[in-house]
Amino acid sequence: MKLLKRILKFVFALIGVLVLIGIIIFWVDSLETSYLRINKNDLTSNNSFIIANVNIVPMDQDTVLVDKMVHIKEGIIEKIADNIEVKGIEIIDAKNKYLTPGLIDMHVHVWDRYELGLYLSNGVTAVRNLWGMPMHLRIKEDVIEDNIFSPVFFTTGPKLTGQEFIGDDNLNLTNPNEAKEKVISYKKRGYDLIKTYYGLDKEIFDAVIEQAKISEIDIVAHPSQKVPFSYHLNPQIKSIEHAEEIVQQPLQFDLDTTKLQPIIDSISQSKHTSYSPTITVFNNIYQMMINDSILDSESLEFINPLIRKVDSKNQFERWFNTKRANPAALDRIKNQHNFHISIVKKLHNSGVNIICGTDAGIGVTVPGFSIHREMSFYKQAGLSNYEVLKTATVNASKTHSIMKQLGTIEAGKIANLLLVDENPFIELATLENPTYVFVKGRKLNRETLKSYNEKAKNRKNLLASALRYLENLIFEK
Repeated sequence: MKLLKRILKFVFALIGVLVLIGIIIFWVDSLETSYLRINKNDLTSNNSFIIANVNIVPMDQDTVLVDKMVHIKEGIIEKIADNIEVKGIEIIDAKNKYLTPGLIDMHVHVWDRYELGLYLSNGVTAVRNLWGMPMHLRIKEDVIEDNIFSPVFFTTGPKLTGQEFIGDDNLNLTNPNEAKEKVISYKKRGYDLIKTYYGLDKEIFDAVIEQAKISEIDIVAHPSQKVPFSYHLNPQIKSIEHAEEIVQQPLQFDLDTTKLQPIIDSISQSKHTSYSPTITVFNNIYQMMINDSILDSESLEFINPLIRKVDSKNQFERWFNTKRANPAALDRIKNQHNFHISIVKKLHNSGVNIICGTDAGIGVTVPGFSIHREMSFYKQAGLSNYEVLKTATVNASKTHSIMKQLGTIEAGKIANLLLVDENPFIELATLENPTYVFVKGRKLNRETLKSYNEKAKNRKNLLASALRYLENLIFEK
């Protein structure tokens, strides 16, 4: 009996020490990201002012409104006019620069708060996180309560998959009742969207869709191979992810444009369906295959250290070994990437609502920076600069009703804005270095945005990230 008591004391003491260590790790990580906290007494917290001498790129039409004034009141666009007079308010002289809506990345995987600063520094003022975990609900709460500088934050719950699609990153559903319970639970806990993934058969998928409609929560679909591709055109599913899924499922890897067209036609006839091609993340497979030193590149210093150590390394080794075993795989991947460009072109020509998503945060796809590369691929597909910019602004805002206050510069919209040097309809690259980023009306200058990059570079939060991932495994499984 005495031995048992000693063992229990030791176990409880060990648990106490581990809990204390965990608290210290999270406390230190919180201190390290305190630069994102909004100080209500600081000038950057001001969200009421007038922007004068500005050329507006409203994105509700293909035009530029020259030499206007914009009144921002408590983070909302109050008025746009040739002349606005409000007593006792700050006036920001835009010096004839261009004001655009902030960019929206519709497919990201956020691993820590440093990444929020990386998105802002690249002009991304809203993100749709598609792999939900408890930590994302805490981020969302801080964003809603205006505690931190961050893109507007939307998140799905955990990825819902079939029971045989095993992986610690999946929530395996075994029956329709369980599927309905998870949808109800995720909505109640505060997740904005449902993410469906591989391995969902029709019976379970039907249950997810049925409950999502009852619970009034949209679905984002990474297509399941257990139902026809056309099944994902259900009205409750608001967007389909990844151009490569068209290649892998309905086309069965046959890069045939003749066979592609009927698939594109079916998507275009589904007026509620948006498509997020995520060209960048697939192209990064090719980049890993042609660059043996990519893991040592400077860009990867901006990726979460846990992801860099595990996922980036594993993905590189997978494709390095594929290339070594079969050199022809390099051309296969390159050809499929080029085919993805054709898919984007056909989606656009058929009137499909294309939304810009990067799949940033996994592999070697860097948060924030990657959106500009994604948009360059749409440009390569033949879209005009205006049409490219629509994918990351107004098109994105039309996908879900919860995003309707974003995406354009109009009275009543949230003041998520970029002030840039040049007209983006002429020079798209001007979006890469905004002079100011306004997030809910709060102004961040270039110096502050640059500091966000520096803070995130080579950050030392591997243990904190691992503990958050462990939290997900314990409480979401």
